[in-house]
Amino acid sequence: MALTCTDLRGTLPLLAQGKVRDVYTLSADHLLFVATDRISAYDVIMKNGIPNKGKLLTGLSEFWFTTVLKDVGPNHFVSSSLESLPKKLQKYSAQLKDRSMVVKKLKVFPVEAIVRGYLTGSSWVEYQKSGTVHGIRILEGMVESQAFEKPLFTPSTKAAQGQHDENIHPDKVAQLVGNEYAKKIEELSLALYTKARDYAAERGIIIADTKFEFGLDENKNVVLVDEVLTPVDSSRFWLASSYEVGRSQDSYDKQFLRDWLTKNGVKGRPGIEMPEEIVRETSKKYHEAFELLTGNAWKET
Repeated sequence: MALTCTDLRGTLPLLAQGKVRDVYTLSADHLLFVATDRISAYDVIMKNGIPNKGKLLTGLSEFWFTTVLKDVGPNHFVSSSLESLPKKLQKYSAQLKDRSMVVKKLKVFPVEAIVRGYLTGSSWVEYQKSGTVHGIRILEGMVESQAFEKPLFTPSTKAAQGQHDENIHPDKVAQLVGNEYAKKIEELSLALYTKARDYAAERGIIIADTKFEFGLDENKNVVLVDEVLTPVDSSRFWLASSYEVGRSQDSYDKQFLRDWLTKNGVKGRPGIEMPEEIVRETSKKYHEAFELLTGNAWKET
């Protein structure tokens, strides 16, 4: 059964509720992230969820934080162990087990640090109109899904909940956070993407683009925060075996759901329940990505 909402019954203050995660204040220095099984399309959350989606996303984020990316720079991950939580939370183990992370509480920069390795999505749309991506002049004659010679740092603003992010030129990041931090965010973003891209490529997955978020700790270090390199929710993954330049790719995304919503005339309508077939096909994508990247078969516990 899918968990679409958490309820800790006043044990912890609910700080924020996003499209997927519920964020609680655990202490003055730490937050508790709980990844639900909610899924959204066209900015609307579906009535039902994708069973185990939150567990898969949590497991994948922890994997990136603690293995592949741990030497690139600091991150906010502390623990995903249920036993490490205060005793007062143990009674909520059914909601928290395998889908919660304790993370450091940091001041988050108001920037979505997007890195693009391939010309696709909104970057392809902009390129066709102006030959640019986020205002950056790009090589002429490129085609859809073609790899850039070097990954591009293409940031956006981090809008308040319910509002839309705005794509910006990299130079504008300095206006938001200052030159020193802007440079560090760009350097870290490109280094993280490159490390993850190369790792995923060895396992048959192309990371076409992704977004990172960063915070600032008490020692003025720029720290990787939020979730990281998850299919659909933060990144665009393609299966390498079916990749073909010059066309759109089959992604680990919500296309099954989007197509169904459009076909049935309910795109953007709230309170929609997905049929079992859409739930099942979407779930398969999450499982496949998890198993390819971690090398571990998913086991329900």
